[in-house]
Amino acid sequence: MTGAPAMTDSLLAVWHAYRLPILVAVSIFFVTLRVYTQSQSRPKTAASSSVPVSPRGQSPEKSQKLDAPAEKPIAPQNPTTKEIFKPAPKSVKPASGPKRVQGKKKPAKTIGGRRPSNEDNDNGPPVSFIQPIVFFASLTTTTERYANAFFPPQLHDISYIDFDDFFTTVPPSSSPDTRYVYCILIPTYNIDTVLSTFLGHLDETHNDFRIDTAPLANLAGYSVFGFGDKEEWPTEEQGFCSQAKEVDRWMAKLTGRKRVYPLGMGDVKSDAENALKDWTEGLLDIFGDILEYGGLGEGVRGSGDAMESDEEDVEDEDESQSGKKKSSTMVDLEDIKMNGDSAAPLPVDFTTVGKAVTVTETAKEMVPKTSPTYTALTKQGYSIVGSHSGVKICRWTKSALRGRGSCYKYSFYGIKSHLCMEATPSLSCSNKCIFCWRHGTNPVGTTWRWKVDEPELIFNGVKEGHYKKIKMLRGVPGVRAERFAEAMRIRHCALSLVGEPIFYPHINRFLEMLHNERISSFLVCNAQHPDQLEALYRVTQLYVSIDASNRESLRKIDRPLHRDFWERFQRCMDILREKRSYQRTVFRLTLVNGFNVDDEVQGYANLVEKALPGLVEIKGVTFCGTSTSAGAGLTMKNVPFYEEVAAFCVALNAELERRGLHYGIAAEHAHSCCILIASDRFKVNGKWHTRIDYQRFFELLEREKADGTPFIPEDYMMETEEWAYFGKGGFNPDDERWFRKNAKPRPTHLIPAEAQAQVDAHVQAQDS
Repeated sequence: MTGAPAMTDSLLAVWHAYRLPILVAVSIFFVTLRVYTQSQSRPKTAASSSVPVSPRGQSPEKSQKLDAPAEKPIAPQNPTTKEIFKPAPKSVKPASGPKRVQGKKKPAKTIGGRRPSNEDNDNGPPVSFIQPIVFFASLTTTTERYANAFFPPQLHDISYIDFDDFFTTVPPSSSPDTRYVYCILIPTYNIDTVLSTFLGHLDETHNDFRIDTAPLANLAGYSVFGFGDKEEWPTEEQGFCSQAKEVDRWMAKLTGRKRVYPLGMGDVKSDAENALKDWTEGLLDIFGDILEYGGLGEGVRGSGDAMESDEEDVEDEDESQSGKKKSSTMVDLEDIKMNGDSAAPLPVDFTTVGKAVTVTETAKEMVPKTSPTYTALTKQGYSIVGSHSGVKICRWTKSALRGRGSCYKYSFYGIKSHLCMEATPSLSCSNKCIFCWRHGTNPVGTTWRWKVDEPELIFNGVKEGHYKKIKMLRGVPGVRAERFAEAMRIRHCALSLVGEPIFYPHINRFLEMLHNERISSFLVCNAQHPDQLEALYRVTQLYVSIDASNRESLRKIDRPLHRDFWERFQRCMDILREKRSYQRTVFRLTLVNGFNVDDEVQGYANLVEKALPGLVEIKGVTFCGTSTSAGAGLTMKNVPFYEEVAAFCVALNAELERRGLHYGIAAEHAHSCCILIASDRFKVNGKWHTRIDYQRFFELLEREKADGTPFIPEDYMMETEEWAYFGKGGFNPDDERWFRKNAKPRPTHLIPAEAQAQVDAHVQAQDS
């Protein structure tokens, strides 16, 4: 009697485990059957399978092939969902920058009372191929999972594309009779995500006087599907699929009302799969109509033809006249108070053309506890402090607690990893770097528009979170008791976790709290906030990330949100040069093969010559092995071998010597794939002094506060250990080097022989 219930339970478990692929397979079967049936009564024209790939979605090695002429796609006679949405050859990259794109669709004419066909189409060349381009956004991977289930893997994550490549102008097609249809899958969040930036871009594009109001009019059409949660937002009026509705509204404006299929909406907790299946089938029907009749048809809602109603324009007018006042981008000079009792200054972002950002009393939290961002970051090991700060344990902290070595900061600067706290007062960033470990899970923005937590709350919160995580390691095998006891007193703080620390409005007060407890400060910024960098107080060591040596490489690898990112970058170089006289300044170069290594030594030397940093850290990129990394164009092929990093350092050092700049290769930490080039100001009697005397630093800092006595980096430097010198590996002999069990030896045959030869020659020259 117990066998039947057990079998029922097992079948139910199998059904819950595999219901999604089963439903997808069944839906694809019926879609295929339906399209096959319809195709028998239509001319044998079909949809093309080539989908253009964003240049940001691939490494430059792959993009080198983009200049090759694209072959004309061959249309299958009986298109299926897989054939319509399958990956295909790459298209030529569109020219960068805004373009004026003309192209209003002429009203379709009836011929003998019938709808026009391809042969009758007088609006440009006939349409023989449809290329659907699928875009999606996903923070919790739910939308990505649905997109991959209903469409092939060749998709575009909105987080990893350049909006100008697709939403300012239409990408060039592989043949004149090919037209694109944009299929956009959008979830809705009540927090700031990349969708907020995307909507802002659509707004700016439509209102930019340099660009035609409908720059995407050359598309065959578009359609949007939204994912929402009816438990949180039961109705559309309460916010169900609100961001999808916004995207649909802006796309109607940008395409000249070429909505090929109505906005689809699905509840992720009930009917999302069925709703998406219905929407997909409807799209396939419309694709067939476009191929057969050459367009959407006269008078069809969403066609953009003359007979279409202007309902959306009327809605916009009603909204502006119904008491919902739109924020103005203009400020009357007479309204600006110049006396001391004036209100707080309005934050202005000069890199955008859209609506001005104003601070309101009801500012939102950057990372609410109920948000998917909070869930994603805590799953990654973060402790979220307040509404916009975080702290996390580094893997080197665990390693140091077990006596298995500290990170490169111990070899270079004398920081023991188990005494170091990694934290950030701002989880938001203005870049979307391809090598960022947080791929789309942390907020982005160009101006601070969130609630601001007090620095006292952040300081106490990050310390409490760090100590809690240290205590959780007390039961880990191999942890040394004396190091565990030492770890309960934070000595150093690396403000480099994620996001942009100087983005936080009260960063200087936060730094003062660190220094008051004699906690050293290592602050890393991304060279995109020159005003904040200029106003920054003294820190123990100031880093600026230098991820590329020229404008185009920086755009590809950092994917900045600021339009004037290169000008901001250059201004930060000037500020860094000014600070070098009293501040330890560091360039941090992250090398990514195929992006910022080849033929860029001269460019990096130009930047060093301009800013004259005291130190230059050069490290190879770390691949975190996620699917989102691959979506950004990063694979293991982009990770350089240590010998390649060393060869790059040798070449850069030689170029600096050739220019008469006094630098040299001072130290290395091979385990971290990191090498340090230092200015000769840190060289005394032929020996490097890159380490920091932290006690002396705080003594000098307190004296400066008391009587204003200035001090310089040379006043608190210490001699570098011999074992950290270049060519000696950089591993602390007091620790025990640990190797993974059954670890395979590194394939030395893959290391470029030229790189190995350069490193060997430099080390031999140093020894002699």
